[in-house]
Amino acid sequence: MLQAYRFALDPNSGQESALRSHCGGARVAYNWAVSWVMAAWSQRAAEATYGIADEELTEWRPWSLPALRRAFNAAKRTDPRLAGWWAENSKEAYNTGLTAAATAFDNFAKSKRGDREGPKMGVPRRKRKGRAQLSCRFWTGTIRVEPDRRHVTLPRLGTIRVHEKTSKLERRIANGTARILSATVRFERGRWFVAFQVEVERAKTTPRHPNTAVGVDLGVTHLAVTADSDGNTEFIANPQHYEAALQKLRRASRLVSRRQGPDKRTGQQPSRRWLRANAERNRIHHRVANLRADALHKTTTNLAAEYGTVAVEDLNVAGMLRNRRLARKIADAGFGEIRRQLTYKTDWRGGQLVVADRWFPSSKTCSGCGAVKAKLPLHIRVFKCEACGLVKDRDENAALNLAALAAVCSTGTGVAGDQGTKVPNPRRADNQTRATTGITAGGRAVGATPVPRDRNEDRKHAYTQPTLW
Repeated sequence: MLQAYRFALDPNSGQESALRSHCGGARVAYNWAVSWVMAAWSQRAAEATYGIADEELTEWRPWSLPALRRAFNAAKRTDPRLAGWWAENSKEAYNTGLTAAATAFDNFAKSKRGDREGPKMGVPRRKRKGRAQLSCRFWTGTIRVEPDRRHVTLPRLGTIRVHEKTSKLERRIANGTARILSATVRFERGRWFVAFQVEVERAKTTPRHPNTAVGVDLGVTHLAVTADSDGNTEFIANPQHYEAALQKLRRASRLVSRRQGPDKRTGQQPSRRWLRANAERNRIHHRVANLRADALHKTTTNLAAEYGTVAVEDLNVAGMLRNRRLARKIADAGFGEIRRQLTYKTDWRGGQLVVADRWFPSSKTCSGCGAVKAKLPLHIRVFKCEACGLVKDRDENAALNLAALAAVCSTGTGVAGDQGTKVPNPRRADNQTRATTGITAGGRAVGATPVPRDRNEDRKHAYTQPTLW
C-alpha cells in the first residue's frame, strides 16, 4: 500500500534559497500553462465578436500534460521571461507546475460537464507571488534517505539535514519492505518539510477487540463520546487549543496592527519590528495547529487499534461552519480531519469504518426502545424518552445508536457493503414517531385522523445504507 513519511528539514541558507527557487519555478510553470491555454480561449472569444465562422476560429490549445510539456520545453529557451534562469532548477520543478495546471483544467472541464462531485470549479487562475503555497514534487532523480538517518538527498538540492531522525523509513528501506516513489518539499507553518510517498509492505494486524464495534459521536463540549457494543462509554475531552491560546493571539495581533506593515498599494516595506511581531503571532498559530494535529492523531490511532468496527456520522462540516456562534469551536475541533484519519487507519489496522447516513437520527433516537423524537433542539443536552422514560446524556445516547448500527454492519453476510442490500435498522430510526394518547392495533392513534406527511420531512429522516471505507 501507499504511505507517506513526513520530516521537517533544517536547510542552510543556500539550500533554502534553492528550495524557494524550485517552488518559484513550479509557480511560474503553472502560470505559463494557464496563460498559454487561456490566450487561445480569449482569442477565440474576440474573433467570434468579429463575425468569424466557427471553423475559421483559432484552434483550441490542449491542456493535457504531454501537450503542456511539449509547449513549455519549446518556449523556455526562447521566452525572455524564462530563458535566463530556467536551467538553474530541476526539470521536476516545472513538471510540478504543469501537472497542477493540467489537473486544474481537467477539474474545470469535469465540473462543467457535471462529472465531478462537490462545488462547481471555476476557470484556473494565475498564482500570485507571495501568496501561493511553496511546494515542489520530485518523481525522478536521486531521491533517498541517507543511512545516517539524519539527512535526505533530493535532485539538484543535494543532501539536506532533517530536524528529526528518519529511522522508521530508513529501517524499512534497508529491510526491503519499502520503496520511495516520490518526494514533495513544502514550506508550511514557518519551516520546510519533505514528504516521501512510499510503497510499503505492511504486516497484517488486527485490532485488540476485533469483534467489538464502537460508535463515535463528535461534539464541541466533548471532542468525542464513544460507546462500544460491550456497554462501555468514554467521554474524550476537547482540548480546545485555539481557545486556550486566544488571549495570547489577540495580544499578538494588536501588537502587529500597531507596527508599520507592508502596503502593496504604496510600495511600503514592513518595518523590522513588524516582522518580529508578525513572526511571534505566526508562532502561536503554528503551535496551536501542531497541538491539534497531535491530539487528533492520538485519538484516532487509539480508536483504530482498539475496535474492529468504528461508526461515525457523515457530518456536513462546511454547513456547520456557517453557524457564526459555533464556527470557531467546530473548526478548532477538526471534525473533518477525524473522519479522514479514521478512514485510512482502520484499513491499516484490519478494521472497517462505517459511515452513517447524514440523515440518520442518532441524537433523536432512544437507545433503549428505539422511539424517535420529532424535534430535538441543540440546546437540550439531556435526552429524555417519553416512551420508556430513559434519561441519558444526548451525546452518549447518539454514540450508543451508532454503536448498534456498527454492530449490525459488522456481522452477517449481505450487510456490510453488498450492492443491492439494505442494512437492517436496529433502532427503527427511519420511522418518525409522534406523541399520541392511545394506539390502536393497526398502529394509528385512537380518535385521530392520519396527518398528511411532508415529503421533505420524509426525505430528511430517511436514511440509506451506510458507506464502508
